[in-house]
Amino acid sequence: MDSTPGLFDLPAPAPWDSLQLQALAALHTDPLAMMAPDWAAALAPLDATLRKLGAMLAKEYDAGTRFLPAPTQVLRALGTPLAEVKVLIVGQDPYPTPGHSVGLAFSVDKATRPLPRSLNNIYKELEADLGIAPAAHGDLSAWAGQGVLLLNRVLTVAPGAAGSHRRRGWEEVTEAVIAALAARNKPLVSVLWGRDAQRLAPLLAGTAVVESVHPSPLSASRGFFGSKPFSRVNNLLVAQGATPIDWTISHGLE
Repeated sequence: MDSTPGLFDLPAPAPWDSLQLQALAALHTDPLAMMAPDWAAALAPLDATLRKLGAMLAKEYDAGTRFLPAPTQVLRALGTPLAEVKVLIVGQDPYPTPGHSVGLAFSVDKATRPLPRSLNNIYKELEADLGIAPAAHGDLSAWAGQGVLLLNRVLTVAPGAAGSHRRRGWEEVTEAVIAALAARNKPLVSVLWGRDAQRLAPLLAGTAVVESVHPSPLSASRGFFGSKPFSRVNNLLVAQGATPIDWTISHGLE
């Protein structure tokens, strides 16, 4: 996992303001209200699971621990309406470094430096594939705004502890998200990087899928570099009658 700090290297967490505390409460009282209405309808059968996950997060906070990303961003990926999604990119779990995770897989805040290594490798492949120079920042919200769902397999993590919230219920939620996308009979291309993501392929049967190894520094040289995922996605979208994605990321900090 990228940029995982040592146990004693973690900065002291900043206090959560009233907005974050309100969002924390909503995560275990009305989580469906924190996502686009059509996602709320699709995930209504999992309302109890989502509430239990929210209660878990509240319990950790009450015990004096934190989780990433901040409460307002836990369900951020599902703010893009289900009807507008045309590309799915699956991540693992959020970046465990405080300040890095923003609720969109592989993305970070514009001010985050240095960029996570996986994201650097994504930018390198984007340049090799489409000639788009790497952005100075790692905010991928421009992709999300075009219908790219940047979905982590697990939506929360403990600071400095990669994988710490796996097998607690998030997998059931994200599998339901993916099944809902596949069932729409609308243009869709899914990008599955690495074995964890590729285990989801059966849920996407009958839809277009782009697969390769993960962009992590541990594996990128074994098949991610040279895989041309961005041009392949656009070609598959056009073949389905959909508009291709503009993968350009603004270079400014505006």
